[in-house]
Amino acid sequence: MGLLYYGASTSPIHMPDRILAHVKVVIATKLRRGESFTMSWRHPEGEASGRTTIWLQPSIPLRFVFSTVEPEMLDPALLQTYANSANSSGGLSIDLDVHQPVASAAAGR
Repeated sequence: MGLLYYGASTSPIHMPDRILAHVKVVIATKLRRGESFTMSWRHPEGEASGRTTIWLQPSIPLRFVFSTVEPEMLDPALLQTYANSANSSGGLSIDLDVHQPVASAAAGR
């Protein structure tokens, strides 16, 4: 299970390494371009029910921690799906339980 530390919070966001590897590439690409956006997810089973959305912008510190030593193999189709989601008005939406992005009604707008 990977960890994403956001801002000054000491409580990490938990997500599978495979998801985190793809999210890292999309976030790094957007922030390198100076583009801010949101990332949302439903709380996984075992956590309090609900969902979370965070605002990502270049000035907010991020740290990605992977549980595995070897880098994950990146799936070009999943990267493209995440990138399209991040570029939509709804922002990047991920599903931590099924390891696939959530289809956004706003996708493609």
